[in-house]
Amino acid sequence: MLLAVPLLAAVTFAAQGPNARPPRARTTPDPAPGSIAAIHAVRAPVLDGRDDDEVWRQATAITEFREWDPKEDADPRFRTEARVAYDDRNLYVFIRAFDPHPDSIIKPLFRRDNFGPSDRVWVMIDSYHDRRTGYEFGVTPAGVKMDLAIYNDGNEDDAWDGVWDVATAIDSAGWTAEYRIPLSQLRYPNTTTHTFGFMIIRDLYRYTERFSWPLLRRSRSGLVSQFGEVTGLDGLAAPRRLEMAPYTVTKNVSVPTASGFGRNQDFTAGADLKYRLSSNLTLNGTVNPDFGQVEADPAVLNLGAFETFFQERRPFFVEGTGIFRLDLDCSAVNCNGEGLFYSRRIGRSPQLLGEYGDARSPTGTTILGAAKLTGRAAGGMSVGLLEAMTQRAVGPAGATLEPRTNYTVARLQQDLRGGQSGIGVIFTGVNRDLDRWSDTLLRSSAYVGAVDMRHRFAHARYELTASLDVSRVAGTPQAMTLTQLDAVHQYQRPDGGQRVDPNLRVLTGDAEEVHFGKVGGKVTNFETSYLRRSPGFEANDLGFLLRADQQSWNNWLGLRFNTPTHLYRRANWNFNWWQYWSAGGLPQEAAFNTNMHSQLTNRWWLHLGGTLGQLGTTYCDRCARGGPAVRQDSYIAPWGGIGGDDRKRIIPYFWFNYWRGEQGRGSSLNLSPELDFKLAANMTSVLSANYTHNRDDNQWFGNFTDSTGAAHYTFAHLEQRTLSLTGRLDYTFTTTLSLQMYLQPFVSKGTYSNVRELGSPRAADYNARFRPYGDTAVTNTPGGFNFKQFRSNVVMRWEYRPGSTLYLVWTQGRQDFLPAMGEQSFGRDIGRLFDQHPDNTFLIKASYWLNW
Repeated sequence: MLLAVPLLAAVTFAAQGPNARPPRARTTPDPAPGSIAAIHAVRAPVLDGRDDDEVWRQATAITEFREWDPKEDADPRFRTEARVAYDDRNLYVFIRAFDPHPDSIIKPLFRRDNFGPSDRVWVMIDSYHDRRTGYEFGVTPAGVKMDLAIYNDGNEDDAWDGVWDVATAIDSAGWTAEYRIPLSQLRYPNTTTHTFGFMIIRDLYRYTERFSWPLLRRSRSGLVSQFGEVTGLDGLAAPRRLEMAPYTVTKNVSVPTASGFGRNQDFTAGADLKYRLSSNLTLNGTVNPDFGQVEADPAVLNLGAFETFFQERRPFFVEGTGIFRLDLDCSAVNCNGEGLFYSRRIGRSPQLLGEYGDARSPTGTTILGAAKLTGRAAGGMSVGLLEAMTQRAVGPAGATLEPRTNYTVARLQQDLRGGQSGIGVIFTGVNRDLDRWSDTLLRSSAYVGAVDMRHRFAHARYELTASLDVSRVAGTPQAMTLTQLDAVHQYQRPDGGQRVDPNLRVLTGDAEEVHFGKVGGKVTNFETSYLRRSPGFEANDLGFLLRADQQSWNNWLGLRFNTPTHLYRRANWNFNWWQYWSAGGLPQEAAFNTNMHSQLTNRWWLHLGGTLGQLGTTYCDRCARGGPAVRQDSYIAPWGGIGGDDRKRIIPYFWFNYWRGEQGRGSSLNLSPELDFKLAANMTSVLSANYTHNRDDNQWFGNFTDSTGAAHYTFAHLEQRTLSLTGRLDYTFTTTLSLQMYLQPFVSKGTYSNVRELGSPRAADYNARFRPYGDTAVTNTPGGFNFKQFRSNVVMRWEYRPGSTLYLVWTQGRQDFLPAMGEQSFGRDIGRLFDQHPDNTFLIKASYWLNW
């Protein structure tokens, strides 16, 4: 699939100020290749997609576009021209995309920030000119806008929404785009003369080709570092300092009552604001935020020991998070979302809901306010500071479900050698206002500090990165005992190297990572990395950490074939080897994987891969949930997928994953078909399913203590089937008015059998690892489960003026749980969902953008 955003991976990818000067004379020397001189606009062009304004007749044309995808540095199929101008309030760009067949231009109408299949052009600006950060402004021939922020020379933040305008037109020569980008939406140093990094990309979708000025090379690392320049930006006035978007929300929600269910009408107000403390330092804030228009998380039933990771969807926390990002255990081989900052902790579901809550208790924590200070100094220092406060959540009889909590994140990054090297530090802190309900269950404070570095050399073809993290958490002895016992640490393991300290008040730990790899090159790339976390390392109060007490060695070699042939347009082939141990050296995993991804000449995608895992002698030290480590058997896990040509009206996708292990006693099959429909130029639909049949012979069942105090660690055979169906419908009335509908029924059901306990857990003989469990009250009726959930929402979004939006939202949820699989079919299970009482929410949210 051709990606709309210009990733480098082959598969993914103001009033006139006192310093203003008159227009440049036409005697300006010709700019060097990759550089264009902007012309000062005495009169602002009329934004109509036409090039008949005086400024466009005077401006120098950029014509040296080159194809970069799929062929690198080839002559483009069609010509493209661009011109750049400015005044003391705006940057103007005019692009003409020549096309001899205007009736063949792909131009569907969809909502803003939808990166669907379409022709488009992109204007990319590095206003700091630091070759690390920037902004992307995209538009389709139908006038659909897309924008992103760029950080770390290629990572893209699609939650950033600027306030800017563009007009498009289709004529006999092709199509045009005329941009007006307010300087208030950019950040630049306070100097009299500016040079911005600059690039233009054109997507010619029906041929799946991309052109750029200057040439973007996929054989080089980075994105912003490959930008050209726009010069001659003289006397730019300081942008307006304050932007504010006050909003009101009225919400009608279902509430349980003593006799059933009722309705409750809420009215709240809040505001988002942006204040520019200086030309390169900005404060973003939100007061009493409401994210009711954000789509709900997908349903999931987690039977494992570790927490489920959910993507952040709330705009305030998604936008600009690149500066705060520092991953944990994230290599080219494996990456599970672990990191020092996981914004879903802020406004989380109350942690003591299961302890003190009931059906009437709040399911989320109210965020009183949050603020982000971000910016970049002229010397290459990036600054990020986030502060948030959440309100105490209260349950029945005034019990605390979540204490009032303060969250802090501070980040500094200093670029060196023109951005090719850098060093950074980060600090996260959590402080809770505990009371008699919460002080024995939650930690009172949690702090993590880290230093990281990166260094590119040999013409940016190779990169070395490293980080060192330290953590400190504190609380009452009871709370710290729970910390030692949880799945992250499990100090209680009888064959582990740690022991539970019932008097502990402070727990400290550390983590280290080092990565070395080749990041540039036409064909080969590689990475090798070593990662280690001590048993006491803890980052889950404001980060996301699956487990401590681990070290790993990961190796990846990737081959890229980006020259089209008669068989494919591009292809990737990857080889991976990884090994995991506990910090004390207990082998946990050794695996080999290979996978390939190829776009065929018919524009279909083919994906194939497979893993051979648990090679040699390895052990699972978390399977028994605090019990001894259990020997594991090797497994095989092939997978594959296809994706259709997304230029067509119906696009099929299909994925399968298969796993077989436990000496043939366990297996899993996952099937994921999907059909995408282009029902009309402004209407699309997606229907998908996900089915899993899981046969697990070693599913943890429970840990029991008998009358003598002896512990019994039990496992069972689990037969589980899971089905989810997802439907989406997007209808776009205009480029500023859209309707989105989403629904997902989910059913997961299973039956336990053959309950037994650990015997000789490290035995090579599979049968010797287990023995019969003598408690017939457990073994005779092990039971099962039947979990059902339905989630849906309908969102109408109207951007009635730039930066100002109106949302109309309806969400519905239903849920049911039974302690046995039952004999019903999936169809009847889904039907039973609609016998449950619905949780309906109706919401109207309106915001109004102000700029001073």
